[in-house]
Amino acid sequence: MYRILVMNPGSTSTKVALFQDEDCIFSESLPHSTNTLAKFASMVDQFEFRLESIRSILQQKQVALETIDAFVGRGGLLKPIPSGTWVIDEKMLHDLRLAKYGEHASNLGAILAFELAKPDQRPSFIVDPVVVDELCNLARYSGHPLLPRKSIFHALNQKAVARKMATLLDKPYEQLNLIVAHMGGGISVASHQQGGVIDVNNALDGEGPFSPERSGTVPVGDLVRLCFSSKYDEQTIKKMIKGRGGLVAYLNSNDVRAIQADIDNGDEKAREILEAMAYQVSKEIASHAAVLKGSIDAIALCGGLAFNHSFIEWIKDRISFLAPVHVFAGEEEMQALALGVLRVLKNEEAAKRYNG
Repeated sequence: MYRILVMNPGSTSTKVALFQDEDCIFSESLPHSTNTLAKFASMVDQFEFRLESIRSILQQKQVALETIDAFVGRGGLLKPIPSGTWVIDEKMLHDLRLAKYGEHASNLGAILAFELAKPDQRPSFIVDPVVVDELCNLARYSGHPLLPRKSIFHALNQKAVARKMATLLDKPYEQLNLIVAHMGGGISVASHQQGGVIDVNNALDGEGPFSPERSGTVPVGDLVRLCFSSKYDEQTIKKMIKGRGGLVAYLNSNDVRAIQADIDNGDEKAREILEAMAYQVSKEIASHAAVLKGSIDAIALCGGLAFNHSFIEWIKDRISFLAPVHVFAGEEEMQALALGVLRVLKNEEAAKRYNG
């Protein structure tokens, strides 16, 4: 039996969970107020504050560090790497501390895990970070050599759901062709071909379908004209694309439950906009049928939006002719992180080494 401590730092919280093999012993989300975090100049400056929050919850739960076999943090913005479980080492920490590939709360995951593992010389890992890159060469072409397509997506939950699908179909993941749509604050739709994600939209930059907070792929000519209109600065435009786009731009809300309540009360405009988002997700899924040349074992719909029955039915109505559709509502990132480490500890999978 292995005890694994999982850490997932987000923009306003740090999630902490303790697993014993596949079983979750406890899981807590430690909230951090915007005012508190505003005191720190950069993400890495939050390290000590978040570390003390984790130590405090471990003390409260009476969990001694020496009883933990391995530590895992949510992977951050690194150079493009294949999927898998990665050993945290100084090369990885160097890139994360400097935010070499971008600043994000998840960069702290590896730094926190490494620090807690150090006193008792326990192993520490990250699993399937957002920069997982297994794109086929054709998927990298955008239409201009200065603008290559990038693989940045919800790799952790995408891979976890794909493995669940493999268990459901009683076949190895490496023998399946799947289309997985992760639908949350951002939306990523991917072609999983025999164990690799060969094509996916860059969800971090808002590419693909529009989502609760992101604009999706907008008309490029109009975007260029907007950028040079002198009406908006760079940060405002970026916010329009990610943070203030999608449902927020149309309905001033990213809360699909509240929007659904308005729809139930007769708000036809809200219904049309939510259905338009489902329409775009459906188109994105259908495009991946071409990527996989029509050879699709199943389609998986996952993430928080999968709890919305109407949204799911709109998508199913348009794409169920392609392959069987399975719904995995919500996301299980903490368990996915623990299971990635468990596969390594049980020698079912080899851990990988990062070369910055």
